Amino acid sequence: MHLAHLSLTNFRNYARLELSLPPSIVVLQGANAQGKTNLLEAIYYLATARSPQTTADRELINWLADDEPLPYARLVAEVQRGDATRRIEITLVKQPHAGPNGFRLRKQVRLNGVNKRALDLLGQMPVVLFRPQDIELVAGSPRARRRYLDVTLCQIDPRYAHTLLQYNRVLTQRNALLRELRERRGDWDQLLFWDQKLTEDGAYLLARRQALVADVLARAQPLHLSLTDGRDRLDLRYVPSFDMSCVPRTNYQLPLTFDEPGLGTDLSARDIAEAFASRLREVRREEIARGMTVVGPHRDELSITVNGVDLRTYGSRGQQRTAVLALKLAEVQAIQAAMKEPPLLLLDEVMAELDGERRRCLMDTVEGGHQALLTTTEWEVFTPEFLARTLMLTVCEGRVEPAGTLPRAAGGAL
Repeated sequence: MHLAHLSLTNFRNYARLELSLPPSIVVLQGANAQGKTNLLEAIYYLATARSPQTTADRELINWLADDEPLPYARLVAEVQRGDATRRIEITLVKQPHAGPNGFRLRKQVRLNGVNKRALDLLGQMPVVLFRPQDIELVAGSPRARRRYLDVTLCQIDPRYAHTLLQYNRVLTQRNALLRELRERRGDWDQLLFWDQKLTEDGAYLLARRQALVADVLARAQPLHLSLTDGRDRLDLRYVPSFDMSCVPRTNYQLPLTFDEPGLGTDLSARDIAEAFASRLREVRREEIARGMTVVGPHRDELSITVNGVDLRTYGSRGQQRTAVLALKLAEVQAIQAAMKEPPLLLLDEVMAELDGERRRCLMDTVEGGHQALLTTTEWEVFTPEFLARTLMLTVCEGRVEPAGTLPRAAGGAL
């Protein structure tokens, strides 16, 4: 799989870009605020229908487009998978509306010219994005770690993506009912329907996350040992928000997409759902008092330790950064094993954050048959041998040119 062509219109600081890409490594060099990160953001957006930079899609439209009668942005990717080419297209249009902003945003997603849901894009162009901000995966809140698991699983398991969307909708409805029961003191039995839906969907999410953590751990541990010269042992543990120690063990396995042995869960989804439901009954009074659901996959945690020490609390910045690198490289391997082809690797200003040994490890991984796009402000963070095997491009004011040439006054096509 590789991204063969990228087309951008009115996206961020790109008024117009037509960029053909080889199925190998591309290095994008330029000063800050020239559009390097915006280009990677566009690719990630086409792969997931979500921006890693903002939750407001309206911010993605070039502000100069506001002078047009109907401001819009269009992103198009041509993806080569085997002998077939897939065309992914997302259009954002600002339409006049009598609302607080004076407009409403319409988002249209197409796959091979056919209108699709945003959910349908997941897995069409699998990607792994690695940014300096991703140190929050270790140092930040549990939400960042849950997102790491969810983004990976949504790309390799369509059922997981659908179930996660459904779980979040049920959670919203259940929380609204809890607030209503708190304020009006209604019949608690109204929760039974939502409890059943929540536990059914939540059990699948929890089981799949546990299986992924086992997979990632098996891949990340040797990577981390290599990065630390065998000194530090990385461990991961999925920590549910309710006790599952009393759940009976079975030989049941969920239908996983991983092809490695021993990566399933030995808890049945039914057993997990029953333990989840039991805990909901125990905390019902607390939930009504707080007006929110206090247990479930949306409150789970991923514990990350090195030599038994919690990295979030006690890890140094260097230890945290090394752990994130190992986890991201393990994510690449997990997606490749599940989908039988490597994901597109997007590395945004990562090299400058790493020492020489970790740079070499990352460059070795990138050269392992992946299509990869890397951004940098300085060519010197790469070895000459590595650069000799890449396509070197320069980004300047929303234009992309072959390295070593002067930016043209207009265009940006290659």
